[in-house]
Amino acid sequence: MPYELFYWPGIQGRGEFVRLALEEAGADYIDVARGAESDGRGVPALLALLEGDGLTTPPFAPPILRDGTIVIAQTANILLYLGSRLGLAPQDEAGRLWTHQIQLTITDLVAESYHTHHPIDEDLYFHEQKPAALHRAGVFRRTRLPKFLGWFERVLTNNPAGDTQLVGGATTYADLSLFQVLEGLSYAFPMATAGVLATLPRVAALRAAVARRPRIKSYLESDRRIPFNETGIFRRYPELDG
Repeated sequence: MPYELFYWPGIQGRGEFVRLALEEAGADYIDVARGAESDGRGVPALLALLEGDGLTTPPFAPPILRDGTIVIAQTANILLYLGSRLGLAPQDEAGRLWTHQIQLTITDLVAESYHTHHPIDEDLYFHEQKPAALHRAGVFRRTRLPKFLGWFERVLTNNPAGDTQLVGGATTYADLSLFQVLEGLSYAFPMATAGVLATLPRVAALRAAVARRPRIKSYLESDRRIPFNETGIFRRYPELDG
C-alpha cells in the first residue's frame, strides 16, 4: 500500500522535506492534494482529513502522512517515523534521536526564515509589515544564519564516521533536509547564503552531494518538484537580502 502525503499542492513548503525522503528511498507514495478530485484526491481530500471529526488524534496542519490506519503530522515527526522504515536513519536509538534532534534544529531554522518576511502577523501581506521585515531579515542575515549553518558545519566536522554526512556513514533524512533548507535559503537570500556558505566547505559539499544523488537529481529535474515561489516558506524579496 503506498504512503499518502497530504500537503498544499502549489508550494514546496514543509511537505517538501517529506517528499525528498520518499523520493530518495524510491518509496511508493501518492501526493494526494496534487491528484484529481475525480479520483477522490485534490485539496478536498486534504481538507476532509484535516477537518474530519473521526480521528482521535487530529492533525493541526499539513504535512500529514497516512500509512494504512496510522495518521502522522508535523514534518519532523513524519521523518522520525519514516527514517528507519526507508533506510534513512540509524537503527540504534541514540542515532535515531540524534538524527531527530538535527531535524528539529532544521525546523527552527525554517521557522526563523519564514518570519523574516512575516515578522508580525501571518495574515498580513509582506508590504503591510515591511519595516519590521527589513529589521528582522537584517538580524537573520548577520547573526542567525551564520549561527545555524555554522552549527551544521560543526556537526559534520565532529561526525566520527566522516564529514560527508551529518549522522554516521550513510545518508539520512537530516542530510536531505539540510539540502532542502539550503536550497530555500539560496532562493530567498542568494547573496547572504552564498557569503556564509563560502566559509563552510563541508556544508556546501553536502548540499552538492545530495543534489547529485541519482533519485534526488531525477526528482529535481522532474515536474514533481514544485518551483520555489512567493507563497511558500522561502520567498525572494530582494530588499531583504541586504
